[in-house]
Amino acid sequence: MLDFPKLTPLQSLKRFAAFALAASGLSLSASAHETWELDENWQFRHEDSGQEWQSVQLPHDWSISLPRSAEKASAGGGGFFETGRGQYRYEFEAPLRWLEQKVFLDFEGIYRNATVSINGVEKVTIPNGYTPFTVDITAETHLGTRNLIEISVDNSAQPNSRWYTGSGIFRPAALRVVDPIHVDPRDIAISTWFLSEDKSLGTVALSAAARNESKKAAEITIDLSIIDPDGLPVATYAESGLAAPGETVTITPKLAVPHPRPWHPDTPELYRLVTRSFVGGRLTDRQETTFGIRSLRFRANEGFLLNGEPIELFGGNVHHDTGILGGAAFREAEFRKARLLKEAGFNAVRTAHNPPSSAFLDACDQYGLIVIAEAFDGWKAKKLKHDYNEIFDENWASDLEAMIRRDRHHPSIVMWSIGNEVYERGKESGIQIAADMAKRIKELDTFRPVTAGINGLGKKEDWPKLDELFSHLDVVGYNYEIDRHAADHQRLPKRIIYSSESYLDDAFKTWKIATENIYVIGDFVWSAIDYLGEAGIGRIFPPDEEARAHWEGSHYPWHGAACGDIDLIGWRKPVSHYRKIVWDRGEMLYAAVLEPNPEGSSWNKHNWATAPMLPTWTWPDTKRGAPLTVEVYSRYPSVRLLLNGKQVGEEKTGEAQAFKAVFEVPYKKGELVAVGLENGVEQERFTIQTAGSVSKIQLQEETPAADKKGRDLRFVQVQLVDSKGVPNPSDPRELSFSVEGPARILAAGTGQLDHERPYDASPLTTYQGRALVVIEVTGEGDATLSVNAAKTKAGVLKLK
Repeated sequence: MLDFPKLTPLQSLKRFAAFALAASGLSLSASAHETWELDENWQFRHEDSGQEWQSVQLPHDWSISLPRSAEKASAGGGGFFETGRGQYRYEFEAPLRWLEQKVFLDFEGIYRNATVSINGVEKVTIPNGYTPFTVDITAETHLGTRNLIEISVDNSAQPNSRWYTGSGIFRPAALRVVDPIHVDPRDIAISTWFLSEDKSLGTVALSAAARNESKKAAEITIDLSIIDPDGLPVATYAESGLAAPGETVTITPKLAVPHPRPWHPDTPELYRLVTRSFVGGRLTDRQETTFGIRSLRFRANEGFLLNGEPIELFGGNVHHDTGILGGAAFREAEFRKARLLKEAGFNAVRTAHNPPSSAFLDACDQYGLIVIAEAFDGWKAKKLKHDYNEIFDENWASDLEAMIRRDRHHPSIVMWSIGNEVYERGKESGIQIAADMAKRIKELDTFRPVTAGINGLGKKEDWPKLDELFSHLDVVGYNYEIDRHAADHQRLPKRIIYSSESYLDDAFKTWKIATENIYVIGDFVWSAIDYLGEAGIGRIFPPDEEARAHWEGSHYPWHGAACGDIDLIGWRKPVSHYRKIVWDRGEMLYAAVLEPNPEGSSWNKHNWATAPMLPTWTWPDTKRGAPLTVEVYSRYPSVRLLLNGKQVGEEKTGEAQAFKAVFEVPYKKGELVAVGLENGVEQERFTIQTAGSVSKIQLQEETPAADKKGRDLRFVQVQLVDSKGVPNPSDPRELSFSVEGPARILAAGTGQLDHERPYDASPLTTYQGRALVVIEVTGEGDATLSVNAAKTKAGVLKLK
């Protein structure tokens, strides 16, 4: 018999109940609305490895902890990770107060082919791992005794994805108890109907429904309140209707909001809609929905107008994994991902190529990241043997609906994307699918445009054959087709275009096209962050080895993609700094050195890679006087380069030079300084130094998210430094980790993607002098992290 979890209602719901009773004088049903996050006390068993039952917490990705090998069926697309089949069990006691209440299980995503049973009764099978779903377990729940939830997950059919997915209940789950007359959060839709030019008035279009799942007809009142960012009510509305058993009451008011504070990437102001249902004087349910007031307009002759003002999308593509944590959607990790993107200068993100977690969208709402929310990678034509093609006909409509109904309240989402490089893009079947999907989206959300990321058909002359497909898209995403923008505008001047995928090294080119052509509304680089799976994309090859695409042969032990601006542990590569400078996103000056290779020749790389640059002057294997290539990125008109106080050279760095200067510098230990100049006057300095021998381990805890709804995760950056604190990327150390106090190590790793080490607490070797360790604080009191290496002063950090 398994241990039974102690179910405790969320604190916010406790506060709501107290407010409802004390402040409103209303009678509250015995269990008007109770919700429990089902994150603890799960039991799990991986069938294929013969594991015994073990305790796990959600979110849970079993693949990230299993060994990799070149023979794994997930292949390079899945990062050579083990997948297979798993079983979960969860027991709970249903109190008698749930009598005559409705009991639901809510799942954000289970990868994949998840079958949910309650007390031995099979309720539902959901094949798509990214689809959120709800299970009504009212009839099967036994009151006054214990109940068993069983979930079988089958991710054994491989390969089924071109990137790492993870396996298991990798997104949150909850148990929800409501009155038979209740509000389903999926029935709430919020859009900005009107926003005046001077921002003095906004009108919000609302739709809310109350369901009558009782045994008799009821007169239901739905009460709506809009709460502003300061917590003050600014608009209210109530309407009643009669609903027979099994029917709903739906209201669709438009409420005026005086002096609205519009949502924008620079000022991500958030409102709340409080939806309550009543029968007589009895409150039966209450839902809170976060939203933003903002207007969207897309025109080829105006570009993209957000709140009536033009904005360029400085975007990046991201997959759903959370780096060394795998596919598990920890709320803190998702907020961290959004923060890293924002700090790198991005104002937009495309969720390639599946619905993201709710936590990531919450983070985008709060940090101010514009989102293109993508539903599918492929359609009916298969890219891989066991991908979405196997379930397309039966599931595309319900999967698309599940994403939109869950996510349409997020102000960060400005477009719905229906696919990526779909294989039937040039065929009649693809045109019909695009038409059907666009029609269904418009039925659910009339306020956002439909888009997709589409590449060419091979032959240049075949490109216009895609026009009919594009006619069903409001805004057209071009994958790696930036040279077609101008010609297409001449042919079809009303087409609105953006670069839905571009190569790392095209930063200047995409910026120039977007800023000089109003009909091009932005760019999304592939990719913003390194990710697991798609092994070998972005890798660099030595001079004696021909560069291969990631789909050519096996790249094992590579198990991830190195094509991001940001590496797997959150370090911004030099190309990230260059992109931020080019797009004029607040950074002005940066310098990095091309890593010399042993043969002294050029590195080989494929399209998705960029040259290996590092911001260091520590090159112990380089002889004195040997030339090193130094790149300086600058938004100043010119730069001067100094080595140990002596001028090496001075170059212009304006738009004509693509904001970049390249110097060949004879190597000599010391200090290399890039100086930004305007009218010959120094404005800023960027310095890199030669480090001494590694003497200590430096630990730095990242700033945690202000949102504290998830588990308490801490991300600690580890860096090797010399006695003066100068980072040394050239003298690796094997690190070991330990914690004391109420905490545990969830994962540790580096930005290196061609090793065989698991992402757990076992020892690791630093890569470029860095590592990351993720700690979960599990209780009250201080915890201490220690990181040790031979002949090196340990790093010690107290976590409060």
